Amino acid sequence: MAQQTTITLTDDIDGGKAVETVSFALDGRSYEIDLSKKNAAALRKALADFTAAARKVRGGAKASSSRGARGAAGAGSTGSVDARAVREWAQENGITVSARGRVPADVLEQYQAATS
Repeated sequence: MAQQTTITLTDDIDGGKAVETVSFALDGRSYEIDLSKKNAAALRKALADFTAAARKVRGGAKASSSRGARGAAGAGSTGSVDARAVREWAQENGITVSARGRVPADVLEQYQAATS
């Protein structure tokens, strides 16, 4: 005897027919929501400014775990460049940079140009 299973997605916002499941994450938690084409477009439009300004996280790692993996430089790590060294260099060269957070890109570029 043959058996056939049909899965029907229902839009989690308005109860209509959904065409896709959209995955997203916020504050270290991952979410999925079934949405119609219209509601999926509305979600993407609502988040567009934020996703355009955000950093992409590699490998699906949670933001909190990726911060811990950055090493001694902490959350202000600039990839392969030691943020602490960049801050020290900036201070020695009269460039104002905060003691915490991300090192501004222009300061990082000046540091790389001066130390390369």
